[in-house]
Amino acid sequence: MRVIAIDGPAGSGKSTVARALAKHLGLKYLDTGAMYRAVAFAVLRAGGDPDDAESTTATARLVDLDIGLERVMVDGVDATVEIRGPEVSRAVSAVAANPEVRKELVSRQREWAVRQGGGVLEGRDIGTVVFPDAELKVYLTADPEERARRRAKEVTDLDYEQVAADIARRDALDTTRAADPLVEAADATVVDTTGLGIDEVVATITALLDEGASS
Repeated sequence: MRVIAIDGPAGSGKSTVARALAKHLGLKYLDTGAMYRAVAFAVLRAGGDPDDAESTTATARLVDLDIGLERVMVDGVDATVEIRGPEVSRAVSAVAANPEVRKELVSRQREWAVRQGGGVLEGRDIGTVVFPDAELKVYLTADPEERARRRAKEVTDLDYEQVAADIARRDALDTTRAADPLVEAADATVVDTTGLGIDEVVATITALLDEGASS
């Protein structure tokens, strides 16, 4: 089973790069961050409180998720747009900090990879927790200004200053949470995507794979 793990903070280019890399390698792609957002969406849709650990865990265990390339379905509802909106963005950190939610979704992520025969998975704990034995671990980063610019382009109803503040808040929560915090895996290769195009980053990662295959 061939697994490529791509981790990094918001706006570092994980999703775009992972999609392109998966296509280049002929592998399936999974956005694990979308899974946490989908659970947050399900909690909010049911009128729940993301900070209520017990009910949020129950939702995570029961929710039907279909995380596709173009669509995200949550209990049969198309939530592709909503999971990227401001309400879910504010709620997702509490969901992602829940250890039992993480346990449930990590299990689903591993099951997905087994079903697909491997894949390119991106998130915040792929190389450290989900697949510590991945063929290649890459940690993408970029300077905060560029990350905020990228995310502001993705979400049309948010301005740059708001996005920059949200990213800083999310970084602080992700890196300090007790359960599976965002950290670089000891054997990950750090790639700074500041000023780089998608093709350049994919070429860099492909070269790392080629190096590993020849060593």
